[in-house]
Amino acid sequence: MIAEATGLKHLEVGELVKQESYHEGWDEEFQSYTLDEDRLLDGIEQSMEAGGMVVDFHGADLFPERWFDLVLVLRANNTVLFDRLTERGYAQNKITENVECEIMQVVLEEVRETFPAEIVHAVQSETVEDMDSNVERVKQWLAAWRAANPGR
Repeated sequence: MIAEATGLKHLEVGELVKQESYHEGWDEEFQSYTLDEDRLLDGIEQSMEAGGMVVDFHGADLFPERWFDLVLVLRANNTVLFDRLTERGYAQNKITENVECEIMQVVLEEVRETFPAEIVHAVQSETVEDMDSNVERVKQWLAAWRAANPGR
């Protein structure tokens, strides 16, 4: 949604991991691939260095700080998150892990430890209105960034 609204390129890391085999195999317990971080980073480095990317992923500490000018952490009420993951057909233990991570703010804290505070923003992402508002905020931020960084 953000990529479409801004003209930036969308990089959905989970899909790329599957397509390019940036993994070490399948984890039966969590019904997901085990990420090979080095292969992933090597595979996307050129695109990331070129800029203009919206990276969609649930973790942050593996990425170099220099790749990002803005980091959004999408937040959701636990009931909303539970329902979303159930609809997607996630395994129960994966749903539990994700909900517990949201309760403990694991991703938010990881992002805050990895990136400068001024580029990190936690935003609600529960409703269509939240999503529309987030897109508008990013568009405004991007316009300001472009004005401050001509030629980049």
